[in-house]
Amino acid sequence: MGDAKGISKSPTGIEGFDELTLGGLPRGRPALVCGSAGCGKTLFASTFLINGAREFDEPGVFVTFEERPVDIVNNVASLGFDMDRLVDEGKILIEHIAVDPSELAEIGDYDLEGLFMRLELAIDQVGAKRIVLDTIESLFSAFTNPAILRAEIRRLFDWLKDRGMTTVITAERGDGSLTRQGLEEYVSDCVLLLDHRVHNQVSTRRLRIVKYRGTAHGTNEYPFLIDEDGFSVLPVSSLGLNHQVFDERIFSGVPDLDAMMTGGGFHRSSSILISGVAGSGKSSLSACFAEAACASGGRALYFSFEESAAQTVRNMRSIGVELQRFLDDGSLRHIAARPTFYSLEMHLAVMLREVVKFRPTLVVLDPISAFLGIADQLEVQSMLLRMVDFLKSNGITAVFTHLMHTQQNASETDVGLSSLMDAWILLLNRETSGEFNRELYLLKARGMAHSNQVREFVMSDNGIKLIPPYLGEGRALTGSARRAQEAKDRRERMERQHDVQRQTDAIQKRREKARAEIAALQAELEADEFELSRIRVDEENFQAQVENDLAEMEKSRRV
Repeated sequence: MGDAKGISKSPTGIEGFDELTLGGLPRGRPALVCGSAGCGKTLFASTFLINGAREFDEPGVFVTFEERPVDIVNNVASLGFDMDRLVDEGKILIEHIAVDPSELAEIGDYDLEGLFMRLELAIDQVGAKRIVLDTIESLFSAFTNPAILRAEIRRLFDWLKDRGMTTVITAERGDGSLTRQGLEEYVSDCVLLLDHRVHNQVSTRRLRIVKYRGTAHGTNEYPFLIDEDGFSVLPVSSLGLNHQVFDERIFSGVPDLDAMMTGGGFHRSSSILISGVAGSGKSSLSACFAEAACASGGRALYFSFEESAAQTVRNMRSIGVELQRFLDDGSLRHIAARPTFYSLEMHLAVMLREVVKFRPTLVVLDPISAFLGIADQLEVQSMLLRMVDFLKSNGITAVFTHLMHTQQNASETDVGLSSLMDAWILLLNRETSGEFNRELYLLKARGMAHSNQVREFVMSDNGIKLIPPYLGEGRALTGSARRAQEAKDRRERMERQHDVQRQTDAIQKRREKARAEIAALQAELEADEFELSRIRVDEENFQAQVENDLAEMEKSRRV
């Protein structure tokens, strides 16, 4: 594991560090780990040695000039390392060399011959490939001649190189230099500086690669953790915009919200910002996202900076969101921590490590505005940018809640994060008719058409519903005002319907009366026509009879 065109590297097995150095420490060369007391030098060296024996089949020797072997074993046991077992298996040898300055004589090239012999014996005994020297100041404490000291340091490093040992040497930080002697860093091929600083009563551990001959490496400061999971480094500032884009949709747990977007739901790996004032429903909506992710077969990681897991479960139960079942089956993990518990970068490091361990499909940070109390806006924005990039690069959907202290300039956030978000949901409280009503605006949703209309945000024991508000008279009405206006509109519609029905009935009656009158007149016409026809027939019969009588009379006269 190393550069194809560079030096060979020996992996440390330390999470994040091997990625940062593109392979680990230089193989067969000395690496110097320096820093002040309590920064983690010995634990870094121990982790390098133990991982080599346990994971890479490279036995090692731990040479301590101060602590006893039993102390070394007990110290690393707190990190979950069973060094005793590795010692018993012959994969690690702990060599304690007590240096008494009064017994050392400065006699040139032979000053360290006794040390070389003990090291060579220990190396041969376990077939070591790695070696740790902790702490080197004790070894050189008896030398007062700088020229002899410089020569002996170089001779020690050359001796380790000649035997192909990948070496980690720990040293205390000096005044104005990386080490007390100010010499080790010049002859080491790799120099790591560990720092443990305190700002505003909050401590942070950071690592910086001061020097690494023959290879490219990260040059920034990186936060690292020492806890029950061991030593881990997170090279968060090296992330870039190379994340994959997904067309797959994820759901919010609120069908009315999903329906506001063409196609339904948000794109996977989107960064979704939910902002609003206190009590507007930010945590409730983010809990719906988490429940929907778990219900669909995914996993959700919920970081809360204000409420415990039990409090969140209880509060969400009031709106019909049951999170306990997902906590029980392991698909939901809730991590609660006060913002002041860690420094800003340590919070980031912890969150990223938890994401790597849990591998969720959705992550909730509730609320991100809590970090403004421990750092300035630019630092918070930088931290959240790293978080967004990390989650996107792993295809994880992120939901961030942000507490606004005022609804003025609601289209801006205190941390200036809105431009980094793929979707932005704004929740507002409106006072109308003596009551507060919640409203939801979907300000943006990149890559999809979406509704630009306001929705009334209603929470009940049946969940969250988004109700279209009453739109009229140049404003939107919600809550009681909306219901009153809708009732008024219903009454007006009913009255109008009744008026229309009355008018329709009256017209219908008039039309029926007219039809009856027309029918009567038609009957009179028909009767008159019948009478006229009868008269005509009678007249015709009369004329025929007259003519017939005349003919008879004429005939009788002739006779």
